[in-house]
Amino acid sequence: MRVCLVYDCLYPYTVGGAERWYRNLGERLAAEGHEVTYVTLRQWGRGERGDVPGVRVVAAGPRMGLYAAEGRRRILPPLVFGLGVLLHLLRPRNRYDVVHTASFPYFSLLAAAVARRPRGFRLVVDWHEVWSREYWSGYLGAVGGRIGHLVQALCLRVPQRAFCFSKMHGARLREGGVRGPVTVLEGEYAGALEPPPPPEEAEPLVVFAGRLIPEKQAAALVPAIALARERLPELRGLILGDGPERAGVLAAVSASGLDGAVSVPGFVASEEVDRSMRSALCVALPSRREGYGLVVVEASSKGTPSVVARAPDNAAVELVEEGVNGFVAASAGAADLAEAILRVSEAGLALRESTGRWFAHNARRLSIDSSLELVAASYGGQARARGSFGLTTGSRRS
Repeated sequence: MRVCLVYDCLYPYTVGGAERWYRNLGERLAAEGHEVTYVTLRQWGRGERGDVPGVRVVAAGPRMGLYAAEGRRRILPPLVFGLGVLLHLLRPRNRYDVVHTASFPYFSLLAAAVARRPRGFRLVVDWHEVWSREYWSGYLGAVGGRIGHLVQALCLRVPQRAFCFSKMHGARLREGGVRGPVTVLEGEYAGALEPPPPPEEAEPLVVFAGRLIPEKQAAALVPAIALARERLPELRGLILGDGPERAGVLAAVSASGLDGAVSVPGFVASEEVDRSMRSALCVALPSRREGYGLVVVEASSKGTPSVVARAPDNAAVELVEEGVNGFVAASAGAADLAEAILRVSEAGLALRESTGRWFAHNARRLSIDSSLELVAASYGGQARARGSFGLTTGSRRS
């Protein structure tokens, strides 16, 4: 079977959950003997080639900065990529049985929809997120948000086989009138499935791991840690990652007088991330927007509870069973986050034990392998999954 994967980013040239998802999918299909092409924007130097074992990597556009200074996606790269995808799919030699694309950044999906009429391939679309009208307005303003919401609505109307990664976004797809079946894929975790070892006493440490962008709200942890330290003076914070909000996080640390208690080292080696998460009191994710929340599963795989913040666009709350593998803070406000962190501390080893049991019970369901099997099977009888092949492990940091 000839499969074309379409996404404007490629792991490890850019790092994020979607990048890992498509790389894993490409490697799996190639290992099963399928002819796989990965169409993306060029993210490597001139004279180099994007490399995915067994996969033909095609650059459908030049190297471009995807993000503006404030951390929002730029408009021009999606337009350029959409045009490149259209030209690629219409070329006579590029005939595919399946085109599997990310919904975002939208214009590549619209390009595939236009190209499908003369080509007749099966169109599969991953909806990592479906944004509400309110979120669009906050993201791009009244006029830009209205246009963005209309483009998203147009993409929803394209006949497709739709996948998403949370019940919240599954409901939004159906409410948006997606034309075709919708399947919620529960698994994105690519690590070991063995239960974590018996827990030990945790360090008084709260860990954040992710890109420092406005939606992640990493800076909200700083005043929360300061407030929690009034009852737990030894509590420290470790904010791992980098991005446009780094200066704001550092300013919050300074304003709270926590220069010696909260560390912001930037991106670190995955081994250091794993070690810090394993020993931490909890992993905190105060995001206002998450399509999945993989870091919650990663923390649970180490027996470490999570604290997430309730928000209208935060699907990560679906991965936290209250008092079993963590707590859901009522908001990302300092008082609510501090309360949730202190509840983790008070629960002690019993919560770490139940977190390990929660992971052992749910590991297979939440594994990326289970999702890849469903996706491969959706392509048709020729693409039945037969096992696990060369998955790109590591943490999702987007």
